[in-house]
Amino acid sequence: MRYARGVQLGLMWASALQIAPAFAQTGSIFTCTDAQGRHLSSDRLRAEERARAEAQVRARSNDERRLQQALLMRYRDQAAHQRERALALQPIQAMRQAALQRQQELEQQRRAAADEWAELQRADPTKAPPARLAQRKADLEQQLVSQDALVQGHQRELERIEQRFDAELRLLQRLWAERDAAAMR
Repeated sequence: MRYARGVQLGLMWASALQIAPAFAQTGSIFTCTDAQGRHLSSDRLRAEERARAEAQVRARSNDERRLQQALLMRYRDQAAHQRERALALQPIQAMRQAALQRQQELEQQRRAAADEWAELQRADPTKAPPARLAQRKADLEQQLVSQDALVQGHQRELERIEQRFDAELRLLQRLWAERDAAAMR
């Protein structure tokens, strides 16, 4: 257990060094920006920068623990998480379904306009179809393009929600297992 904790602290320290925006390591020279905004370089990490990095690691660790506790309180089990997923997806699915239905209606109107256009062309190929019909066809095409973009936007939102819930579920499965193992001790 002591070894695992040491590895975990080492990894946290390493990640702080990698992500801390205040300083970067190049070879064996450390560069940092102090509280006054001065750029400093040294062959060793200064004590205040080390303290700042450790504070960032602790703050991040505390934030992660709070997030995990909040998730465990919100989702006591997988069924609760699944219910929340369904509730989050439901309004977007309904909007997507309505957009698809509207898209079908527009497609039917576009086909009717195209049939009317073709009928007029067959009746008198030398005569140009009325401007209102040409405008109607153009409007329907534009509406179809817009409706398709709307459907695609809803699909992307559904995928984003699914990805979020999948990521939460992976984390929660680990947290539930840890919670259950601790309860058995």
